[in-house]
Amino acid sequence: MIVSHLRLKNWRNFQAVDVPLRSRMFLAGPNASGKSNLLDVFRFLRDIVNKRGGGLQQAVEERGGLSKIRCLAARKEPDVEIEVHLAGSVGEACSWKYSIGIRQHQRGTRLPYLVYERIWQGENQILDRPNEHDANDEMRLTQTHLEQISANERFRDLAKFFDSVLYQHLVPQLVRHPRAFTGPGVPGDPFGRTFLERVARTPDKTRKSRLRKIEQALKIAVPQLKDLAEVKDEAGIPHLEAVYEHWRPMGARQREDQFSDGTLRLIALLWSLLEGDGLLLLEEPELSLNAAIVRALPAVIYRLQGKHKRQVLISTHSADLLSDEGIGGEEILILTPTSEGTKVDAASAIQEVRDLLENGFTAGEAVIPRTMPKIGAQLWLFNA
Repeated sequence: MIVSHLRLKNWRNFQAVDVPLRSRMFLAGPNASGKSNLLDVFRFLRDIVNKRGGGLQQAVEERGGLSKIRCLAARKEPDVEIEVHLAGSVGEACSWKYSIGIRQHQRGTRLPYLVYERIWQGENQILDRPNEHDANDEMRLTQTHLEQISANERFRDLAKFFDSVLYQHLVPQLVRHPRAFTGPGVPGDPFGRTFLERVARTPDKTRKSRLRKIEQALKIAVPQLKDLAEVKDEAGIPHLEAVYEHWRPMGARQREDQFSDGTLRLIALLWSLLEGDGLLLLEEPELSLNAAIVRALPAVIYRLQGKHKRQVLISTHSADLLSDEGIGGEEILILTPTSEGTKVDAASAIQEVRDLLENGFTAGEAVIPRTMPKIGAQLWLFNA
């Protein structure tokens, strides 16, 4: 399944969002426009249903409370609202629709609670809260039915979909030296601290197959690298190892602590694409990569999305990433900050962008200039 449509009200930077989504989407906008916050909608839904527990209350608490989530431009409107439509693939009819409104108690516990929770399966509404049971016990509204195994039997497929959302923003230093960073890990391990353990836990046949596919894809970026494999040292700690043919005539095996930042980020990105079929959220995959490699990424991502085109949402600042001729305006969301919150529009819905694309401009040439900050030249001159 994919998320085919997203509606938001008073979520973070956004006073209102109402956009269709495709199986591959690029989010472009200036710094602090809300790209990460838009991706966080799907992490929030994942956190509500996450198997470790906590549900709605923990998902809100981890984000600093509802006051931190609610858009500053909302003013007197207290509710945060999220609605997602799911479909089998692009162009198919909506198979599921999930909608919630959240408010915070003004007195007493000050817990966030549900103003409503609604679910449709196809055209049929199968949940509409508050219901008569909620009326008799208001504490029931501090939990979603989506998170409760005893209540979500009819729509458990929806809960499973949200639970499968994967967010990836790998930090190479965490992969190389995971034990040097003490303290509890971040839920979902988005920064790759346990990435090598994840690879090692994969069944042997599947792991070898994925590493072979990754090695083939990496030949574009690192042509001297071959024989990518997972190995364990004397203490049983997992590592990635590969041969770099240009280091010695017969090649030299190197471990991840000697891989470049770009190579590690590419390996993690490609692994994530092959790891499942749930929604994948990627933050600026162009970081640490040569421009030529960045230009090849959209095609690589498209190929590795699989037969059913696993949905991928990608935030980016890169004109190179958006230079692929196969990227259409309907695959790009442009985020534009305003005094009333950030606007979100499909690039294809903006006449100027559509005209540029129809006249042979790449998506990067048509979109990225619109996301650049208006900085006067004098700000680049530093006075003593």
